[in-house]
Formats: sequence, structure tokens, C-alpha cells
Amino acid sequence: MIPFPVGSSSFQNPDQREQGMALIMVLLAMALVVMMTAGMVQQQSVRVFRAGHFLAQSQGYNVALGAEAFAKQILFQDLKTDRENNEQVDSTDEVWWKHSAVLPLDDGGVAEVQIDDLSGRINLNNLVTPTGQVDQTTRERLMRLLMVLGITDVHVDSFVDWVDPDEEPISAYGAEDGQYLMKSPAYRAANQPFTSVSELRLIEGMTEEIYQALRPHVAALPVSGTGINVNMASGQVIRSLHEQITDAQAEAVIKRREEERFLNTGDFTALPEFAGLGLKPQGLTVNSEFFDVVSRITWNDRVVNLVSTLHRSREGEFSVVRRDTGQKHRITKEPYGVTEE
Repeated sequence: MIPFPVGSSSFQNPDQREQGMALIMVLLAMALVVMMTAGMVQQQSVRVFRAGHFLAQSQGYNVALGAEAFAKQILFQDLKTDRENNEQVDSTDEVWWKHSAVLPLDDGGVAEVQIDDLSGRINLNNLVTPTGQVDQTTRERLMRLLMVLGITDVHVDSFVDWVDPDEEPISAYGAEDGQYLMKSPAYRAANQPFTSVSELRLIEGMTEEIYQALRPHVAALPVSGTGINVNMASGQVIRSLHEQITDAQAEAVIKRREEERFLNTGDFTALPEFAGLGLKPQGLTVNSEFFDVVSRITWNDRVVNLVSTLHRSREGEFSVVRRDTGQKHRITKEPYGVTEE
């Protein structure tokens, strides 16, 4: 028998092998712990970020609600002043319409607030009366507005069909479920009042270019039968009141309005620019009830946007029609700084 030389590696001490296996197990366990810890730390970091973001957004939203309350006070004071002057009139010469307010925040942030009048626009929900009948005055005004804006790919009857409760097109220019169900993705006509002007994007023939051109001149108010405030109406809306009103005449009316606002609709319809037209005050007014309060809060390296649609009653009571946090770039007026004094 030939003995193996001393120190040969062919056989190891059992204790040494057990120690090696134990070391490997310890190393594997440590690697697993490190991997799990790294994953937990990453998840925890994401959760902390989300919580911080949610907290900042919530705080910014609450500041925006404060800006909304600030706007209510401005509009209430406007109504109070009108009553004291015995002139319940809203016009473009008022400070709240001319400027956006800039309010500094304690932590270096800033709150921007802008009030937009909605009563100087054509209310899309005036197209159909509460009894389901088409309001021909509003239909004709919208038809003329489309012509003034040079819009030919969309017909006002598509707007009517979107609002009216039936499923039959009002004319060959209308659009009901039959047209919309063929789109991808398919959808149906609302067959109820507009809840937002953005619904116009769904109308047959509508493009983004047409929508942007039309948007400043129309509104989706929660009631029908509202009047157009002639002190706030754009030149395009003024032209929509009669087919014979020219662009030059509309500009002349706006210039007169800037010199002296209209105290009643009779003063408006009696203007020499409208002589011989037989323009009637039907569906017209000189005061406003609906407003968009646009707030942009820049705070803690974040921006929170809020658009609140408000109704102001003749008694000075306010109700919020809707709030929207998805609209951006709505602050467009010249800023006016507001201090705490």
C-alpha cells in the first residue's frame, strides 16, 4: 500500500468543510439582506417623495382656495359699490377685469389671481330651452359667430344635436350617435347641456385650431336663458348679434364703450352704428353673473393651478359651479401687486 503524502488536498478535514459552507451561507445571507435593504430604502424614498409631493400639492390647493375666496370678496365689493351708485353694471373699465392680482406668500411664494367674465360670451346651453326646443336667436348668433371667425368646417347644428335630448339630427349639418360611434374610439353625443367648453373638442368637424379660435367667445354656463353682457362682449360677439354689423362698426361700439359704459340695453341698441337694423335687446344685459377665477400658486418649487367657475347672485351670494386643476397658462392680464396694507 502506497501512503498519500502528508499535506495532500485530496481529503479535507470535515470541520474545515463545514466552516467553509457556513461562511458561504453567511455571505449569501448578507448579500440578500443588503439587496432587501437597498430595495426597502428605495421604496421608502419613493414613498417619502410621494408624501411630500402630495402634502405640497394639498397645501398649494388650499392656498388656491384662499385666492378663490379673495376673488369673491373683490366681486362682492364690486356689487356693493354698484348698488351704492345705483348702477348695477359690469364693464371692462373695472379694475378686477383689467388686471390680475399678485399676492406674496409668507414663505417666498406667490399667488396670482385673475377674474374672467363669462357673461359677455354666448352661452352654449342657450341653444336648447328647458323644454327641449331650439332657441333660434342663440342658434343664429352662433352661426354668425362661426362666419365672423371664418369657421366653415363646423356647423352650429352639430352643437344643437350635442345638447338636445333626442337622437335625431336637427338637419343634414347636425351630428348624432351615428357619426360619433364610427370614430375610434367611439362615443355618443351628450344629449344634455354642456358641462364644459372643452366638450367642443368632441363635436363633429372640430379641430384644435377651430376650438382655440372659438373658445374666448363662448361659455358653458349651468343654466339656459342667460343674457350677453354687452359691456363685456368681444367685437366678434357684437358682430354675431346681426348679420349687417361690420367689423368697423363693432370696433366703433367698443370704442364708445371704453369712453362710457352702457347703463342699460336700450342705450346699446340705440347706438347710431345699429341704425336701421332693428336690433332688439332680447337676450342682452349690462351686468354679469358668472365668472372664472383663475389662480396660479407658485410655492415650494411647485405650481398649482385652479380655475373656479363662480355664480354671483344679485343679492351677493356666491356658489361654485365647478373647479378644475387641469387648466394652465390662463393668467394673461397685466399683474397688479397687492399688499397686506
